[in-house]
Amino acid sequence: MDKEFFKNLTIKKAVNAIKSGDITALELTRYYLNNIKEKNGEINAYLRIFADAEEQAKKIDEKIKSGEDAGALAGIPFAIKDNILIKGKIASASSKILENYKATYDATVIKKLRDEGAVFLGAVNMDEFAMGGSTENSAFGPTKNPHDPKRVPGGSSGGSAAAVAADMALASLGSDTGGSIRQPASFCGEVGLKPTYGRISRSGLIAMASSLDQIGPITKTTEDAEIIFNIIKGEDPLDATTSLGHSVSEPQTNLKKLKIGILNYDKNAVAPEINEMIEKSIEIFKKNGHEISEVALPYLKYSLPCYYIIMPAEVSSNLARLDGVKYGLLKEGENLLEDYLKTRGAGFGKETKRRIMTGTYVLSSGYYDAFYAKAQEVRNLIKKDFENIFKEVDAIIMPTTTGPAFKLGEKIGDPIKMYLEDIFTVSANLSEVPAISIPAGFAERGGSKLPLGLQIIAPHFREDILFSLGKQFENAKIKV
Repeated sequence: MDKEFFKNLTIKKAVNAIKSGDITALELTRYYLNNIKEKNGEINAYLRIFADAEEQAKKIDEKIKSGEDAGALAGIPFAIKDNILIKGKIASASSKILENYKATYDATVIKKLRDEGAVFLGAVNMDEFAMGGSTENSAFGPTKNPHDPKRVPGGSSGGSAAAVAADMALASLGSDTGGSIRQPASFCGEVGLKPTYGRISRSGLIAMASSLDQIGPITKTTEDAEIIFNIIKGEDPLDATTSLGHSVSEPQTNLKKLKIGILNYDKNAVAPEINEMIEKSIEIFKKNGHEISEVALPYLKYSLPCYYIIMPAEVSSNLARLDGVKYGLLKEGENLLEDYLKTRGAGFGKETKRRIMTGTYVLSSGYYDAFYAKAQEVRNLIKKDFENIFKEVDAIIMPTTTGPAFKLGEKIGDPIKMYLEDIFTVSANLSEVPAISIPAGFAERGGSKLPLGLQIIAPHFREDILFSLGKQFENAKIKV
């Protein structure tokens, strides 16, 4: 098979080709491993390539030869974000403090993918402990955007998005705490899904902010994201939050005629191409028979300050376990306190330290009520906003980002500028609703065509609405 055949593969096409014998799982895995060898030096998406990748593929081929069921993902090569545990493999969360930490068990999502025949190519780069929107905060160097290597791929799942965009994996897993799947998917021209909180197990995900984190796929198409979502979703005794709402049956909705709300946002705060993209998207959905109206989320403007209090507070609590005593880096001092100070001083990067200190401050005596408790109240008001809007509409559309990918180094020195990149994404995490970013055109900058993403948000446990609208949008673009 020629390179063009491999380049145009989707999960369904690849599985059918492998099961029918047109290609082998080993050939597909080697195709991606060769691409990694050629491109990763410049892109820096992969931190580690798994030595047993070809072995995994051979086992799938043997299963198919012997007539066994090789699974719904038979031979599909995945890139896995460096904060998702795979037994026996290093999971460093792109931090020096966990540089040599080997996972002792599989994350639940890894077990589920493996059971369906997925092949794991390697661990991909990210902002340290998922803290950042550009993948410049990695202890192992920044990842670059395959569309323009002078620009960021987004973050924190930048390695996951860049690996798929550069054709170094057919699909990937990332994690989304405030937009960390959707924003890099938008910057790299891929589909990125943040599921409903509690829809997918977080067991085996190195925690950043436990009430916000969700694992999700980054893929070429909406259908690919749906296939992976249906495999990795579900209740898990190892994560109590996965029981939320799973017994509730999904209401029947006519997916052919939905009420779609367009967020009334400040048009001057985004790149002009973003406004054009939203207008074109409205036309596509209208032509597909959906009813469009403008909606407002009054408390949305408070979502960023609310997020940047709750998230660091949870970071401070979750990262307290990394003290050099149990696992990871240890820098010995004169006494226990000095052990802690030296280990954390050497092991944590600048942004991680900043968020730990911010979180410790807002949780401290005298400030807890003024900051953290108040932020939780605001979070409830933001949730209420979404509840009220979803009584009127079935989905909301808005931009994923304020513009295309920015240049490497452009915002890293200004935390406020960087945090503002999350303006359209954090509200879905605070409200625990599902959201997807789908490729929706390009903006030209310095001779490079840079992708833009359209974000669709749906009510709790209504990923089916996201998939339906995503597929309709892709089909309409193809016809155009």
